Amino acid sequence: MAQLSRHAHRKDEHLSLAEKFYQPTATSQFDQLRFVHQGLPEMAYEDVDVHTTLGPLTLPVPLMIEAMTGGSPRTGKVNAALGRIAATTGMPVASGSQSIALKDAGAVPTFTVLRENNPDGLVFANIGAGHSVAQAKAAVDMLAANALEIHINAAQELVMPEGDRDFHWLDEIGEIVAALDVPVIVKEVGFGMAHETLAQLAAIGVQYVDLGGRGGTNFAQIENFRRPEKELTYLAGWGQSTVESLFEARQVPALQVIATGGVRQPLDAIKALALGASVVGSAGRILHSLIKTDEATTTQMLLDWQTGLRTIMTLLGTRNLAALREKQLLLSPELESYCRQRGLTK
Repeated sequence: MAQLSRHAHRKDEHLSLAEKFYQPTATSQFDQLRFVHQGLPEMAYEDVDVHTTLGPLTLPVPLMIEAMTGGSPRTGKVNAALGRIAATTGMPVASGSQSIALKDAGAVPTFTVLRENNPDGLVFANIGAGHSVAQAKAAVDMLAANALEIHINAAQELVMPEGDRDFHWLDEIGEIVAALDVPVIVKEVGFGMAHETLAQLAAIGVQYVDLGGRGGTNFAQIENFRRPEKELTYLAGWGQSTVESLFEARQVPALQVIATGGVRQPLDAIKALALGASVVGSAGRILHSLIKTDEATTTQMLLDWQTGLRTIMTLLGTRNLAALREKQLLLSPELESYCRQRGLTK
């Protein structure tokens, strides 16, 4: 039990440090993209349809509450609030890593509150890479989940003082994808994805990815802060930004993409959707609002985001997400250079 208690303490540490290092302005590079304004939309706000699909799942809006937490009494209260917010806003909600609950039955209620407070909505389970098919099924059953996220987090583990040091993951991910009857989403945790990684995942049957780009919650920074000497500060900028990852993902069109990492406002989400994302998720911004304000304010913020999506799409003259993807985005010189050096289609 002492070991499990340390796991629970780490969950509380992650929650506190995520807020400690939260930055109102993200470094996900959405500010390096801009649309060209056209003054004649020739449509009405009411014409906008923002529904989207993720495999067999239909979402009324292309926004989701991304994986955050669970595993301790404090984080269980956060999950309960997130479940209620998801139910009110109609947005899917993803659990934080359920690894602790697979080891300690006492931690299970801190995760199941997501489903209890969102009985009819979309809930995504979450485990780390390296788990078995049986553990994956247990995580899904725990939440009566509509999908499973498998997070790949080599950078976080290597900086984490007590983290894993062995990363042979592909075979087990492929086995889980083949065995489960719900969508399996492979997710990065803030370091982004390159098209080579995405091609590896597609080759083993993965159909859905969460890019988890650099620019939002920074687990290299968080885990380094937990190290006694805090000597790995040079890894704080590791990985591809969310925008860079979106351009990388366009090279592997067979995959459906969730874009997360530093999404701070509706315009960020619209840019991600225009670059090909099917769904856009946010974690840090939602957690920050929940900690600094309250549940009602956070719920209203996300409802306002949905209004914001429709407002921007009206301004762009786009009735649906397919039309939005036809809109040109202008790139900063830095992004132009990245795409050119990587040989990416813009």
